[in-house]
Amino acid sequence: MFARFTIIHTQSERVDEAAHLFKESVVPAFKSQKGFNMAYFISNRSEGKNICISIWDSEEDALNNEKSLAYEEQLVKFMGLFTEPPYKEGYEVVVRED
Repeated sequence: MFARFTIIHTQSERVDEAAHLFKESVVPAFKSQKGFNMAYFISNRSEGKNICISIWDSEEDALNNEKSLAYEEQLVKFMGLFTEPPYKEGYEVVVRED
């Protein structure tokens, strides 16, 4: 499994707006992509730091999501909320316990 983290900074009072956009737009769009498993939106409200996490079957599936432009299409929807440029990181999921 592979996890992609996209770190976005917003004003603290706009966290709910960003979370709603993530739930209503990003998650449905990613669900149609091969290899998508789940997504999380986590936030440090006081700092306006938010981490959008998507979990994929493989790194290849996450990269294909980006190559299809689905990732960028969703990121653009958040542009008016950013207080600084977003960035992304990817990690292999080494241990998973449900």
